[in-house]
Amino acid sequence: MQLGINLGYWGAGMDADNLAVAQEADRLGYAVCWAAEAYGSDAATVLAWVAARTERIDVGSAIFQIPARQPAMTAMTAATLDSLSGGRFRLGLGVSGPQVSEGWYGVKFDKPLARTREYVEIIRRAMTRERLSYDGEHWTLPLPGGPGKPIKLTVHPQREHIPLYIAAIGPKNLEQTGEIADGALLIFPAAEHLEDTAVRHLRAGREKAGKTLDGFDICPTVPLAVGDDKDVTALADTFRPYTALYVGGMGSRKQNFYNQLAQRMGYEQEAAEIQDKYLSGDKQGAAAAVPHDLIDSTTLLGSVDRIADRMKAYAAAGVTTLTLAPAGFTLDERLASLRAGTEALERAGLA
Repeated sequence: MQLGINLGYWGAGMDADNLAVAQEADRLGYAVCWAAEAYGSDAATVLAWVAARTERIDVGSAIFQIPARQPAMTAMTAATLDSLSGGRFRLGLGVSGPQVSEGWYGVKFDKPLARTREYVEIIRRAMTRERLSYDGEHWTLPLPGGPGKPIKLTVHPQREHIPLYIAAIGPKNLEQTGEIADGALLIFPAAEHLEDTAVRHLRAGREKAGKTLDGFDICPTVPLAVGDDKDVTALADTFRPYTALYVGGMGSRKQNFYNQLAQRMGYEQEAAEIQDKYLSGDKQGAAAAVPHDLIDSTTLLGSVDRIADRMKAYAAAGVTTLTLAPAGFTLDERLASLRAGTEALERAGLA
């Protein structure tokens, strides 16, 4: 199992330190550095900057939002980043959610699975550097009856095949991801529930494509907080607002994929209470309602030995790249967390 690092969103208050974190991860041998986007910083600019200041670590979009870009533009961006980085780019895609898609981009959030499939097909076709034409439900290239003509990508990517990941949570999305992608970006992964909540659906998709999970990258992001084992409860409490935001406030009452995931892990009543309180404006109450076990099972908390044991559980559950989101109020704390992650991987015998 390899390790990755997730820098999150640029502009979150730790920008001055993020490059140092990426460079330390590069020095320590981490496999990939991911950057995210929502409705603030874009990921492409951040990844170009990180790639220019690192040597070996891959850079990946977690995620490029599908409603934000035409698929041909995403192909251009991926080819450019792969060329500039010397073949170190990983393309992560996701549909975002209805509030961002419709409120920020003005793109209707309908038929997300069909849109994702067509989007991936167009990117794959563009990457072949043959003249691009496509006749789908959501995209038609060139537009009929106009001056447009099939055009081919002029940039030569460093590699013939750029790894393509999809951020997936729901069963149908996970199955399609297994079918059409090279990897899956997961969030709130509990090793004990991973087979039921994710892996079996990915496996079904791979089988549909006549493939196995061999070579498919299962890549969850896991918050990390290092400390004494007797302080695990306090460490978990630092992630209460983060968990409450996603389970309670990401999306509408009817369309919150993270809330539905918590329900599938057995927290039906708790997920409903968190959402009720969050949407009513009681964010503190929502955070207090998050069960300790939900946080503990979806994070890495405590001593290096405890974290190593959790890493073993993730590896046994099928994780191939474990992406860490290290907590810390200072750069030194975040760098120490990175080093602890490497040490834990070694103690777990997974390096």
